[in-house]
Amino acid sequence: MTTTTVEQLYRTDSRRVLATLIRLLDDFDLAEEALQEAFAAAVERWPAEGVPRNPRAWLVSTGRFKAIDSLRRRARFDASLGAVADQLGDGVTAPLEIDDERVEDDRLRLIFTCCHPALPPDAQIALTLREVCGLTTEEIARAFLSPAPTLAQRIVRAKAKIKAAKIPYQIPSRADLPERLATVLHVIYLVFNEGYSASSGATLTRHDLSAEAIRLGRLLVELLPEPEAVGLLALMLLHESRREARTSAEGEVVLLDDQDRSRWNREMIAEGGGLVERAMRSRQFGPYTLQAAIAAIHAEAQTAAETDWAEIVGLYDLLMRADPSPVIELNRAAAVAIRDGPEAGLRLIDDLLARGELADYHLAHSARAELLRRLGRTVDAAESYDRALGLTEQEPQRRFIERRLGELRAE
Repeated sequence: MTTTTVEQLYRTDSRRVLATLIRLLDDFDLAEEALQEAFAAAVERWPAEGVPRNPRAWLVSTGRFKAIDSLRRRARFDASLGAVADQLGDGVTAPLEIDDERVEDDRLRLIFTCCHPALPPDAQIALTLREVCGLTTEEIARAFLSPAPTLAQRIVRAKAKIKAAKIPYQIPSRADLPERLATVLHVIYLVFNEGYSASSGATLTRHDLSAEAIRLGRLLVELLPEPEAVGLLALMLLHESRREARTSAEGEVVLLDDQDRSRWNREMIAEGGGLVERAMRSRQFGPYTLQAAIAAIHAEAQTAAETDWAEIVGLYDLLMRADPSPVIELNRAAAVAIRDGPEAGLRLIDDLLARGELADYHLAHSARAELLRRLGRTVDAAESYDRALGLTEQEPQRRFIERRLGELRAE
């Protein structure tokens, strides 16, 4: 057993070990410390003693023993820690008692705890990426363009909230599962969205974040194959399949109709399409599955002209009933503009903007500008593009809008 092999095991199994240690120790920080101690012990002992029959169980047992031993040593300075160590037992746990099924339950417990609705949404995201995915605080901070100390404090406060509020480390009951699962799916969806279309920064996408979201989605479907979890994974795969074609070699935005479809990832499209069908067959699907069905229509069209816009509008109609929101309404309006013409879409977008809900949403003004451009209303289009530019913080999108404005002013 080499150090490299232990490192490989850390990459593949450390989150499983951590999830079980959190259950056994009832403390995030103590479990993380125990995890590091266990792997350090493996590096030291396995070359001489050989690899245990169940390495994961050995790591859990060793980590638990190290944590209890550490508490007993520290109890000399804080008597309350001795009581905690006594509650945890003698640190001896037979490896065979830690079976794979229990470990998988622990992974689900960890996901639902990190995404507990008592935690602020930004804390749910940060804690999930840190504890479930194993990203470092610095990696998360870079991905969300936040200072590392700010991210670290967010995670510290989330852990403190879990302890102070006595948030249970458990899988929700069947009665509570739909609402709690919706929160988990929303966290994964937000992580993916930030990776697929970054809210700000120098690049359009952040592959590390979208990849982590897909990994989380796969894990959730593996552990809890509910229809909407399947639908969300399908949605992410279908969108991710277009990543390579969404920007030019120079990093400029390429719109859907102009993308080179030969660069789309056909394996992801096939997998995503199969998952859509699986979720739809359940008859218990929801908004994520409907969005995935729309993405599948785009993905399966060989050319932009072959896209079935009537079916897309029909799916948006269903989506509006399942999950009404102004952003979905905007997307439906864009689809109507292609099916029925730019004037029909423009009326819908103008009505939407008049309500004020998307007044500060740059994509609403960009969509309006594009329809005005297609109608030959150059001055009005430029005004809408100017409004969109003022609201956009992402550099590739800013350059795209500036190019559109340059084209309009050159006419």
